[in-house]
Amino acid sequence: METVERALGFVMKVLHQLAWGPGTICLLALCGVVFSTATGFFQLRGVRFWLGRTLGAAIKGGDKRGATTAFQSACTALAATLGTGNIAGVATALVAGGPGAVFWMWLSALLGTMTAYAENVLAALYRGADRRGDPVGGAMFYIEKGLHSRRLAAAFSFFCLLGSLGMGNMAQANSIAEGLRDAFNIPPLATGLVVAGVIGLTIAGGVARVGRVTEKIVPFMALAYTGGAVLIVLLNIQQLPGVLTMIFREAFSLRAGLGGAAGYGLARALSVGVARGVSSNEAGLGSSVMANSAAGCTPVEQGMWGIMEVAVDTLFMCTLTALAILCSGAYDLEAYVEAGTRRLLETLPNGAALTADAFRTAFGPWGGVFLAVSLSLFAFSTLLGWSCYGAQAAEYLWGGRAAGIYKAVFVAVIVLGCVTRLELVWEISDTFNGFMALPNLAALLWLSPQVIRESRRSLPARKGCVLNKQRHNGRKPLQGGGFGGIL
Repeated sequence: METVERALGFVMKVLHQLAWGPGTICLLALCGVVFSTATGFFQLRGVRFWLGRTLGAAIKGGDKRGATTAFQSACTALAATLGTGNIAGVATALVAGGPGAVFWMWLSALLGTMTAYAENVLAALYRGADRRGDPVGGAMFYIEKGLHSRRLAAAFSFFCLLGSLGMGNMAQANSIAEGLRDAFNIPPLATGLVVAGVIGLTIAGGVARVGRVTEKIVPFMALAYTGGAVLIVLLNIQQLPGVLTMIFREAFSLRAGLGGAAGYGLARALSVGVARGVSSNEAGLGSSVMANSAAGCTPVEQGMWGIMEVAVDTLFMCTLTALAILCSGAYDLEAYVEAGTRRLLETLPNGAALTADAFRTAFGPWGGVFLAVSLSLFAFSTLLGWSCYGAQAAEYLWGGRAAGIYKAVFVAVIVLGCVTRLELVWEISDTFNGFMALPNLAALLWLSPQVIRESRRSLPARKGCVLNKQRHNGRKPLQGGGFGGIL
């Protein structure tokens, strides 16, 4: 087993470098810059507007225009994004890329809000209907119909399916197993069997049952975890200025180039921060739009739910985890630098164990218990969300019967993820995400004029913004594309 893991680990490292090379990072940045500048940075100037149309509307009670309400769809999407990436993933990013990775996670999320907006707008424009007449959408639909490329859409669907088994399954299951073993000494195999059984019973009811379950789980788990992390930061508030300084300093550090820790430095911090940020909030992957499309919202309304999801996931939840770990003192930068140089990194806390150490500084032994429960709820919800994405990808590729086969495979992989080494699981997850992002990002850039046209109709204008130019009516999607048309 160890030999197989080493061989697979080597292959995944090579593939990871291809998937998250300069090309992917540049495409992610380009998409974020294009849609942010074209809308006058609507994610910042329109905070009150998009919050009112999303969370504000949900509080008042939204109407049901599809298989789920907009709030249920958002909870399903958040269930997929608010997962172990917010707890174990952030800790792993700190270990692999240093505190500077947090800065690049912030930047990628800030731009990623508008990337998520754009892919949700396109998903609504090219949305179809399933056999029951309920709305269904996803990146594969706007890739096929907008770019007129069934092969590229199939490639996206295939990598989405693999991503659902990697980041959406193995990474979540592994973090549940590690958390429960750390807190209660429960064997990973036992955890895998129980979680697989519960997930199997839930996803058998389809997207409607998943929506009802996540609607109840997501708000509770988010509020509980937020309260714990905020308390840790408040108890160590005197450390906050130094922590923020360290994040910005290490974001541009040249440690690796000067003989410091292997893996640290500007390039590593940037790569890990962007990859882990995208793994957490899914902006640019084209996955979360599958859940949002089930609500049947208008294109721009669905786009604003995309902004909200990325903001909650990374700019809020991931930031809280990073600050809790760094302010508590659970992460010692110099210790990790020396350990990386001596190849003894495995002797220091990583993933959920590092975050648990931060919670123990505030809550004592109960901190590990609290985190284990939080981690289990986060990961459970993510498993539910990604099971829907993978099933839809399988159905797109091979028809309705394939979705049932996929669900059986998905449940079996949960057990495998629980007993696999943590670093290998995250390597696999990030790699599949990178390959899934490439066809989606290409489609977003080519079809960007359609996103801008829809935005001109519904978003508040701003002086000097592209949205002020050539406002016009009509809903028929433009033929052709190219992001040069919006500049």
